[in-house]
Amino acid sequence: MTTDQGPIVQSALLRTELVRLRKEKGMTQEQVANRLEWSPSKLIRVEGGKNTITRTDLQALLTVYDVVSESRQERLQSWARGAREPAWWNAYRGEFDETFLTYVGYTAGAAYIRHFHGTLVPGMLQTEEYAQVLYTGVVSPQQQAFGVKLRMQRQRELAKRDDPPRQNYIIDEAVIRRHVGVKVDPAIMPNQLRHIAESAEADELLTVRVIPFSAGAHLGIFGPFSLLEFEGGLSDVLYLEGRASASVMVTGEDTRIAEYRDNFETLLDEALTPEKSIALIRQAAEELMD
Repeated sequence: MTTDQGPIVQSALLRTELVRLRKEKGMTQEQVANRLEWSPSKLIRVEGGKNTITRTDLQALLTVYDVVSESRQERLQSWARGAREPAWWNAYRGEFDETFLTYVGYTAGAAYIRHFHGTLVPGMLQTEEYAQVLYTGVVSPQQQAFGVKLRMQRQRELAKRDDPPRQNYIIDEAVIRRHVGVKVDPAIMPNQLRHIAESAEADELLTVRVIPFSAGAHLGIFGPFSLLEFEGGLSDVLYLEGRASASVMVTGEDTRIAEYRDNFETLLDEALTPEKSIALIRQAAEELMD
């Protein structure tokens, strides 16, 4: 069995399944550790994602949990192998916040990406020129180069997955009206808008919708956010993109995940249809060229 979900998602899938199997057996961490003659801290680190797990140790756990199906054992061993693989985003450690890089890792293995942004084109839809001008004068030239490189690599890595995710983006009309890059090259923003329209028209898994100014105030004015869903029983992940404060990643049973699911559906009700959204995006591109 092979997967291209990436090490963070595969590690999370494995840990989730191991905890579920232990609880199904009605065993505590201490009981399992005693049965295997492990220290309790070893199992705690494995279930908490602090330690990777060897094939031998995983097989020992599966024996305790009475997992006898070969296909099920192989699925779990496959996740364990994947979790030990180096992540491509490791090259950016030290340049970006660890919370953000963990979010990058979760996005790399998501089955469904939902994202709202009210001021900027979402990173996964940005052209290189648009990304470049966003960083200019805001960070150092080195940070700018890393930022643009990471953004473009995220797009490439997602596109080459065997089973790419569905992507659903909602943007405010302000995003398509602001002439980003006009002082550098007036064509940057029109080209960016055409790129969004062409990408959405060419990819049936990609949807882009615009909330028009006529909708008035809406829930999105409180800030950008992403919702990630996964195959394999892993809980959703919510990422709240920081501005004045640090970004926040929410996992597990946190009630904010359900709250933002509802918020996204509410924003969809405010947005134009996909067809009207693309028409408006193309219209904005033409108007910016005048």
